[in-house]
This record gives sequence, structure tokens and C-alpha cells, in this order.
Amino acid sequence: MERMQKRKALVLYGSETGNAQDVAEELGRVAERLRFDTDVSELNSINLRQLLQPSVILIAISTTGQGELPANSQLFWKTLRSARLRPGCLHSVRFASFGLGDTSYPKFNWAHRKLYNRLIQLGAQPICDRGEADEQHPEGIDGSFLPWSIHLRQRLLEEYPLPDGVEPIPDDVLLEPKWLLDFAEATKTDAQTDGMLKTLTSTLTSAFIGEDHPEVPSPGLLNIPGGLTAEIRANERITPSTHWQDVRHLVLDISSFHPYTPGDVLTIYPKNFPSDVNEFIKIMQWEAIADEPLEFITSSSTSLSTLPLLLQNRAPESKVTLRTLLTNCLDIMAIPRRSFFAHLAHFTQDEFQRDRLLEFTNPEYVDELYDYTTRPRRSILEVLQEFETVKIPWQRICSVIPVMRGRQFSIASALAPGSAQENRTRIELLIAIVKYRTVIKRIRQGVCTRYIASLQLGQEITVTLQKGGFGVSKAEIERPVVMVGPGTGVAPMRALIHQRRYWRNEFTQNQSEQGPDGKDILFFGCRNANADFYFKNEWETLISQGLPLDLYPAFSRDQRQKVYVQDLIREHGQQVYDALANRNGLIYICGSSGKMPQAVRESLIEVFQGHSGQGREEAEKYLAEMEKSGRYKQETW
Repeated sequence: MERMQKRKALVLYGSETGNAQDVAEELGRVAERLRFDTDVSELNSINLRQLLQPSVILIAISTTGQGELPANSQLFWKTLRSARLRPGCLHSVRFASFGLGDTSYPKFNWAHRKLYNRLIQLGAQPICDRGEADEQHPEGIDGSFLPWSIHLRQRLLEEYPLPDGVEPIPDDVLLEPKWLLDFAEATKTDAQTDGMLKTLTSTLTSAFIGEDHPEVPSPGLLNIPGGLTAEIRANERITPSTHWQDVRHLVLDISSFHPYTPGDVLTIYPKNFPSDVNEFIKIMQWEAIADEPLEFITSSSTSLSTLPLLLQNRAPESKVTLRTLLTNCLDIMAIPRRSFFAHLAHFTQDEFQRDRLLEFTNPEYVDELYDYTTRPRRSILEVLQEFETVKIPWQRICSVIPVMRGRQFSIASALAPGSAQENRTRIELLIAIVKYRTVIKRIRQGVCTRYIASLQLGQEITVTLQKGGFGVSKAEIERPVVMVGPGTGVAPMRALIHQRRYWRNEFTQNQSEQGPDGKDILFFGCRNANADFYFKNEWETLISQGLPLDLYPAFSRDQRQKVYVQDLIREHGQQVYDALANRNGLIYICGSSGKMPQAVRESLIEVFQGHSGQGREEAEKYLAEMEKSGRYKQETW
């Protein structure tokens, strides 16, 4: 038993949108089944001394921006980079790491590679090869993570063998959660009141889901760490009603000053809609207890340190109930991961449905899982509707359903001069509302954009503001910029154009001169000139007023042959080459990930090659140097 007590695993994550946290939690379950005493935490929450204590460190980290580490790992990274650390100071640390990246970015998985290399430099010893996932993989993260995690499990058993007579916890045994829900103390101590509450709650629930109840989320503010209260000043659809996509121009005001620059992002925290919450409650047969006050209790010696992540979306003065958790905290409309099906298999007595659920957890059937979940965008709620024999114990619900996370949107505005003096912050966003029909002929709506579409003028919501990866500087105002922003990718380009306009005016006033020579260039792409040419009138007005900007729009569906931004880059190659190569300019690329960034990159290589008189190898080298020096910036999603 003494040997068993030394088996301790610390699982750490650096996560921007939550994917790396999901991977870390899965790694925690792998370690727990191998009977490690396991803790899962974000990188910023630990110090270097704590790295020396566990038997093994497991890390999951994503790459954000231009090859940077996520915000919740920056403090740890700063400590790790300290020049005062001596080589070999982490020689006792054994670790394994997994990175999440996107090959459409030039700096694919750089955050993971930087962290991995620094740990090696300080003497830490890997127990297996590092793993890396690519968002562009046909099977998503699981396509790389599953085989790597199987290898990791094997290596953990080899490096940390279990004592004789002790076996790993089988996959068909349900792991104990770190914490559970229970009735609040006042409810537990008064059985009579408890019974009355159930009767009353059942009646209220019936009324709540009646036809008179509005089908919009409750307007109450959320308790988000670092949250700001923003008022909706405009929520206008800017595409015609006949167009296939609803795109919104959202304007928000914050009644205090918070500076931001082009490339920064605003995070909006959605809520689930009452009809979906009520359907979930009905399926689980929780009507009688949905509104009773609850509290969290720990299992064994586990602390409640992980609870703030879960409860960050709870209204600060409201009671914790199943309904508030399902509305504000738990993402019941998320696409489920493999671990979700593993949980569900424990909560049904139906052998056929249990076997079907377990099939989705089998790595050999990863294609089938993809076809059932990701391809049709099937939600957790829909899975529970189909597997109707599954009844999740309400006490465990927060360890089964993933946490509702905020969604990030690139800011489409620049701070107007005088905002600091007026002590206010105006932020504008350009948001495509996600709504489409899937391969199984069902309507799908984005959790956050559906919420955004419901926001009314004057309504207040909770948001947070984060730095982006563009690193725009006033010192660069004399250098031209080339901007590539198809679709809603034009949002940060609009912010950049207005910011440079303000800086250019300031420069002219200070220098008593005409200002910088030359023009900036914007390549914008959409389907139709009359449907989704965002900010068309604004561009025309600014240019007519003397803004030094050349705008080249590509309309892919207005003629027989499709035209994209990369085609126009080639067409205007001499001007692009002159701005970037001859005048030391910068290029910014923003929009949908996938084929677009690589197609734009290829067109730039051809432009450099064609106008420099050099070969392809030299053109690629020049582009790589632009990336290295920070003159090539990309932000895609």
C-alpha cells in the first residue's frame, strides 16, 4: 500500500476555448483508472515547486493567436522562461504532453512545442513521444488523441507498474466524481417542507413550460470572473431577409473605459433556452426537484477548487438549482465527446442501448462516432431523447454534462478618440448566426449565436475582453498593410482600418504634414455584391473622403467562374509585392480556417516568385521570414 500512495498524477492544461481542458480531463480519467491519485488544473494555478511532487505530469495545451500559449497558461510560461532557472532544475520531473493545433496556421502547435522544449531544456524527462492534434483532421482531435492516449496508458503502466494483485480500474466501472450535488441543508432538515416544496415545484414547473412562457433565456446577468456589463445598443441584420444567412451587426456599450486594439476579441457567454432546459428536465424526470435549492458536497478528501470553473456562469444572488445549472452552466446543446457515452452506459438498464453506447466509446469505431455526432451536429439533448432509457442521477449531472463556455468574436471597431475622457467603451461585432439543416434533415442552431439573435435593445449581458494576436502598433503607421478578410473575417480588418485612420489623423496633426504615403489594401470576399458585401457603403464613403485604401472585393457567385480573394491577390500582384517587399509592409489574414488560409499563402508565394525574379524556394523563405518577424499575422476559426 505504501507504493500505491506514491502514485500521484498532476494533469495540467492551457486552454482558450475548452478543447484542451476536455483533453486534460480525459487524461485525468486515464490516470485515475491506473490508480493514480489525480488532480486536474490549469497551468497558471501551479508553481514550479509543485511540478516536483507528483509521480508524473500530464499536459494538454492548445496554441492561440500567432503561436502563443493560452491566457490561462501565460503566468506559468513566464515563470518557466525565467533566466534564473538553471538547466537540470526539473531533472526529477517525468511528463507527457499533448498539443492541440490547426495546420491552417503557419505556427502549427507552436505553444506545445515551445513548452515541451523548455521542459526538456530544464531537465524534465518525457515518458513517451509528444502527441499533437490537428483541427483539420477528418476525425477532429480524437483522430490523433485516441491512438496517443492508448500508447500513453501503456507507457504509464510500464513506468509505474501496479503492485501484485492490483489491477487497473476497468472501463465498465464508473469512476467516483470529485463532487456531487445534494439538497441544501435547509431542505434536508425539514422533511415536511421538502414534500411541500416538491408539490409546489411540480406545479410551478408545469406553468413554466406552458405556452405563455416566453421562448428566450432569462435576462439576468452572469457571474463571470473578470466580467463586464455591456448594454445592447444595436442588433441589426445586415443581410437581406432573402439571403441564406443572417449576419448581425452587434453594437455594445460598456459604461467604463477598457482599451482594446485591432485583433482583440470579445467573449459572450450564452444561456440555454427555456424549451431545451424543460425538455431536458422532462426526459430525466426531474420536474419535481428542478427548482429546489442544492449544494455541492465533496467525495473523500477532494477539495472544491474546481467548482469556480463550473459555477462561473451562475447568477451571483440566485440559488443553485438544477434549472439554473442547466440554463447558465451546463452545455446541454454541445456535441458529445466519447467520454459522455461512457458515462451514459452506466445509467441504463436496457442491454441493447447500453451496448450501442459502448460502441461509441470503442476506438475501433471512431468513424461511427463521428458519423453519429460531429457530422450531423447531434446535441447532448438529442442523444438523450434517442436513448430514452438513460436516466442520469441528478447528483452527478455536473460531472456528466460539459460546462457552458463563452464564445469569442473578433472586434469590428476601433476606440474613437475621446473614449477615455468619456469613460465609456463602445464595441462592435460582425456575427454570422449559425442556423442550417444537417445531413439528417434537422435544423441546427449555434448555441451562442442563437442567444445573440434573441438579444433586445437595452438588454444587459456579461462579457469579457481579451487581447488578440495581431499586436498592432502606432509605430507601424508609416508602413502599408495588406488585409485579407473574406466573410466575417473582415471584422478585425474594419477595426484595423479605423484605428489606422485615427492614428493617421493624429500623425498628420503632430507632423503638420500630409501623412504617410501609399495606400493600404483590403481584399474582401463574399458570395454576392448585393447580399453579403459587408460595410459596402461605409467603405465607399471613407474612400470618397480621402481614406488611402484600395478595396478589391471578390464575389464568388456573381458570375459563372468563381472568384476568390486569392485570385485577386494574383491579379494585383505587383501592388501587393510593392507594399510587402519594397515598402516593408505587413499582411493580416482573417476568416474561416480550412482551405482559405493555405490558398492565400500559395497566392502570396506566387506573387513573390513572379515579381522578384527568384525561385519558389526563395519566395517561401521570404514569407517564412515575414512570419518570424511578425509581419505575417493570421487569425482564423
